[in-house]
Amino acid sequence: MSFCKDCVRGVTHEGTPTGTWEEIAGIKVYVGTPTIDYPKDKVVLFLPDIFGVELINAQLLVDDFAANGFKTIAIDYFGGDAAPADGMNPGSTWDISKWFPNHGPAQTRPILDKVIKALKEQGITTFGATGYCFGGRYVFDLAFENIIQASVVSHPSLLQIPADLEKYAASSKAPLLINSCTVDQQFPLEASAQADKILGGFAPGYKREYFEGCSHGFAVRGDLSDPKVKAGKEGSFKATVEWFVKHL
Repeated sequence: MSFCKDCVRGVTHEGTPTGTWEEIAGIKVYVGTPTIDYPKDKVVLFLPDIFGVELINAQLLVDDFAANGFKTIAIDYFGGDAAPADGMNPGSTWDISKWFPNHGPAQTRPILDKVIKALKEQGITTFGATGYCFGGRYVFDLAFENIIQASVVSHPSLLQIPADLEKYAASSKAPLLINSCTVDQQFPLEASAQADKILGGFAPGYKREYFEGCSHGFAVRGDLSDPKVKAGKEGSFKATVEWFVKHL
């Protein structure tokens, strides 16, 4: 297990979610459906950080992807037991080291696989995935197995650098966008440099965006009162949408 202090810090955003709570194969999901016509065989998988789909910030992002024409499904792979939103608050006694052992790959990956299998049975043939922190690990894993056709990670956690970058280059066919930032123990500037070196010539497509003045978590839980963080959150979202428009 490897997390950093920014994995459990952040700000709850304001807004009114417009998506719907549904069940797919018995798994709770939050779904954003475009109001315009959209391809019924494509889905963007929204793979959240440890605060899960219950965090309003995640729901608002799903809604925004739907508003840009992508049916988007956020999966509750923590089984209703994501990290509590108030765990982000200064002085919180919530302990990630006690929570994570019961919410690792052994518990969460089968849930993810179950939803993907059901979606395929419903006629979905093309998947994009956008993963944040914890969810970034799963974007890589799904790309290794070529389950997804387009990949985006924002401040990913739990990656082995450079091994996972090398494996991505060797085994995946999915174009990859990385949204990186200045302060990130999980994906530091050295990792960004290695990604550019290893994936710079990646034939399916590679791009890395860099958001100066931002810290790990900025794309989901950033303090929007900080102009640089607000620009980073909005910029990473825009880059992600453009990546899916190009590659899905």
